[in-house]
Amino acid sequence: MRILVVDDEVRLAELLRSGLTREGFAVDLAHDGHEGLWMATQQPYDVIVLDVMLPSLHGYGVCAKLRESGSWTPILMLTAKDGEYDEAEALDTGADDYLTKPFSFVVLLARLRALVRRGARERPAALVVGDLRVDPAGLRCSRGDVRIPLTPKEFAVLHCLARHAGEVVTKSELLSRAWDFSYDGDSNVVEVCISALRRKIDRPFGRTTLRTVRGAGYRLEA
Repeated sequence: MRILVVDDEVRLAELLRSGLTREGFAVDLAHDGHEGLWMATQQPYDVIVLDVMLPSLHGYGVCAKLRESGSWTPILMLTAKDGEYDEAEALDTGADDYLTKPFSFVVLLARLRALVRRGARERPAALVVGDLRVDPAGLRCSRGDVRIPLTPKEFAVLHCLARHAGEVVTKSELLSRAWDFSYDGDSNVVEVCISALRRKIDRPFGRTTLRTVRGAGYRLEA
C-alpha cells in the first residue's frame, strides 16, 4: 500500500515515513502544498496524509483541488489546528478524516487502515443539474456564475430534488427529508417552499426546471 505524506515539518514527516514503512507501507514525502498536489496527481496512492498549514498552498486548497480534478483518494488531515470550525472546513473541502497534533501513532495507523479499506469511492461535493449547482457542504446554490441565496428549508428541498434529478419526488418524501418527525403542521408548506424556489432558481433566469407532476409530486429537470 502506498501513502503520500504532505507535511512541512521535515522531522515529523521522516518519523511518519519510518513508522509507516515498518508497518509495510510504501511512503512518499512532500513538504509544501504545490509539491504535494503535483505528486498526488502523478502517482496512484491508497491514502494521503495532508497537513493543513503548508507553504505555497494550504492543505484545504490541496484537498479541494484534488476533489475538483476528480481524484477521490482518501485523505486524512493531520494538523495542529484543533478548533471545531477547522475540522468542519477540512471535511467540507473533501477530507475523509481529521487528526490533531500531537497524536497517537497507533490511532493514526488504525485510521489509515480504515481509509484504505474504504478505498477511493467517488463522493461528489456538489450536485449539478444543467447549469444549476447545489453544494451541500457549503449550503450554496448557484446557476451559472450567479449565487442564489436560499433559506435552510428551501435548500433542503432543493437538495432532495437535485439528488433525484429527472425523477418524481412526492410531497411526503420532501416533508420527510426537510422537516423532522415531530412536524405535524400543514403539508402545504412544501408547496409554499416550491413556489419560493421557482421564484429564485427559475424565473430570474427564464427557466422552468422545477416542474409539478400533477397528482404525483415534483421533478427537477436539467
